[in-house]
Amino acid sequence: MNVLPYTPESYQLMHDGAITLARVESNGIRIDTEYLRKTARRLTRRIDHLSQKIQESEVVQTWKTKFKGRFNLNSLDQLGAVLFEEMGFESDQRTATGKHKTDEDSLSRINHPFIQDYLKIKTLNKTLNTYVLGIRREVVNGLIHPFFNLHLVTTFRSSSDSPNFQNIPVRDPIIGKLIRQAFIPRSGHRLVEADFSGIEVSVAACYHKDPRMMEYLEDKTKDMHRDMAMQCYMLPLEELTPTKGDKEDTKRCKNIRYCGKNAFVFPEFYGSYYPDRARELWNYISSMDLKKRDGTSLLVHLREQGIRELGDLDPTQKPRRGTMELHIQQVEKDFWEKRFPIYDAWKKKWVKAYIQDGFMRMLTGFICQGYLKRNEIINYAVQGSAFHCLLWSLIRLQRKLDKHRMKALIIGQIHDSIVSDVPDEELNDFLELSREVMVDDLKDAWDWIITPINIEAEVTPVDGNWFQKAEMTIG
Repeated sequence: MNVLPYTPESYQLMHDGAITLARVESNGIRIDTEYLRKTARRLTRRIDHLSQKIQESEVVQTWKTKFKGRFNLNSLDQLGAVLFEEMGFESDQRTATGKHKTDEDSLSRINHPFIQDYLKIKTLNKTLNTYVLGIRREVVNGLIHPFFNLHLVTTFRSSSDSPNFQNIPVRDPIIGKLIRQAFIPRSGHRLVEADFSGIEVSVAACYHKDPRMMEYLEDKTKDMHRDMAMQCYMLPLEELTPTKGDKEDTKRCKNIRYCGKNAFVFPEFYGSYYPDRARELWNYISSMDLKKRDGTSLLVHLREQGIRELGDLDPTQKPRRGTMELHIQQVEKDFWEKRFPIYDAWKKKWVKAYIQDGFMRMLTGFICQGYLKRNEIINYAVQGSAFHCLLWSLIRLQRKLDKHRMKALIIGQIHDSIVSDVPDEELNDFLELSREVMVDDLKDAWDWIITPINIEAEVTPVDGNWFQKAEMTIG
């Protein structure tokens, strides 16, 4: 069957998007070059110090003895042989062929000073070379001008390079702070990031129309991520209801909810399944120090509920009773069969149709075709359509800035957010204009959007840096 790769409307979106993003690239993002220079020096000294320290360690001496002339500090295979064959360390992480895993996640479970320093060096090297030096290399007259491409991604999303503005670290609190402090507004301006809140979940619901999901999206008293955190960690509602005025308790509840959202809900939507979800949820308890309100660790709490250990996570074996793995398997079954059965049925139908037809048609008029894995078939239409909401909004916002002769500059986009450099005196008008475009105008333009659309804004102080941004109410 012959199909067009786009409708006229979808072609026009990409055409207008390419022109608008060229303006965004030309605007550029201001960089604190002196801060980058000092940061590069500090990181280099720290890396040199740690490198010298591990060279004197017992592990490296054993390593050099075992491999002699073939010693390679960057070889993870050699490191695995030293740790598990020579030094007797144990690990619950193995590859499909039965070998001990030596990826960063697996190594971080080994409680040994050498491993901590070794991983820290790898992180610092990436921070220095990929981010600090990578950004500094692209600075011209105090600005960087990242490319935003619309022709490279199968899902019809964007990509970025030189440098990759869409890959600036945020989740690692230390590295995120280190790098984002380098991004600053023009003098007298603020950086403003207008972010679609949960856009992919909302767009997915426009495809599958699961009534339970619609309830979550339309009723602000309901919270899917909180509910799943409660179920995964076997907690009552009061444990995830923050004590009013208590900042520490609010943070505690927020962290547990974060795990429900990012270690279960979103991964399940994107095609992950219970062994990986059980491991991540279990490991988050220690790495994020998750506790009940009375200070009891969630590890202790789960043991009191009969969950004694994580489990062996061997895909060839059934999960054992009393393990987190078995519990999350049951949570996952309930999630799809009872909580979101219409969503689950849509996924199966969508995949079957793709296999039969050889293509999928997005709600925004684009067509994906070719060899795709099951998860890609499910995710691509949602991810692409969600980005098109942002691209349409970016185009429209730029036109309105021109119409009103505003001095605010759009300087970047990160899949579901627009980053701008805004004069302080234009801030309120800019935020209202962003809400008007990204919520009202967008829903008027595309009648297939049947779910609520919400945006959030984070704003830096005047002459502040990107790390200092804080949430600001719109309207």
